[in-house]
Amino acid sequence: MSRVCELTGKRAMVGNNVSHAMNKTKRKFDANLIKKRFYIPEEDSWITLKVSTSALKTINKIGISAAIKDAKSKGFLK
Repeated sequence: MSRVCELTGKRAMVGNNVSHAMNKTKRKFDANLIKKRFYIPEEDSWITLKVSTSALKTINKIGISAAIKDAKSKGFLK
């Protein structure tokens, strides 16, 4: 499975390593992802999601139910 946040769709970015002599080589910036279990009280069940840490802060702020509803409306979660 690829390293993509299941709630926000964040994925790896491509950039450059730049040396002191300004030589540039390609590199990859991976998203900061963690695998986390969440309890959904409406469904009385647990789900496991691979989420970015910024999405985790959003879940802590608005709740898991609202975050899942928002992700479904944006098409990131099925």
